[in-house]
Amino acid sequence: MNYYQTNRQWSDQFLPQIKRIVGSHLLETAPDPLDWHQATDLLMLDARDMRIAARVRRPGYANLYPHQFTIRSRITSGAETELSKIVNGKGDWLFYGHANAAQTGIESWHLIDLRAFRAALIRQGADGLVWGNKTNADGTRFTWFDIRSFPDQPSLVVARSGDHLR
Repeated sequence: MNYYQTNRQWSDQFLPQIKRIVGSHLLETAPDPLDWHQATDLLMLDARDMRIAARVRRPGYANLYPHQFTIRSRITSGAETELSKIVNGKGDWLFYGHANAAQTGIESWHLIDLRAFRAALIRQGADGLVWGNKTNADGTRFTWFDIRSFPDQPSLVVARSGDHLR
């Protein structure tokens, strides 16, 4: 069985919703002078490529692990994993969401700044963070991290579901 294809097909169904969520954090309203003189209503938050990883967990994990995010750290083929790529400087943000019970949408999510993630690993080392490993039945290993164990600066979390309610 090809787990990658099955999992990729399942997670890709959430990409339109992820695009809407992430896009709302990349754009901001332009100041009036730009609107008046340059026909500009919106500005990109960061005027460069943004590489965004996206991970959606299956239903049930949001309530069990509300403060954790996981990153694939080993696969049976031995190919480079997301954790290795991120630690080696790839990626800017990680969208980490949880599917709703019907698996038709995302019920909760975090947008994680991977630069802040790498900074915490460099400054604190793994011993300064709360983390662990979980191996799935197919041999894939995920490393989980507790968001609360990361330093306040630079901020790990760019945004999270429910922020608009605060």
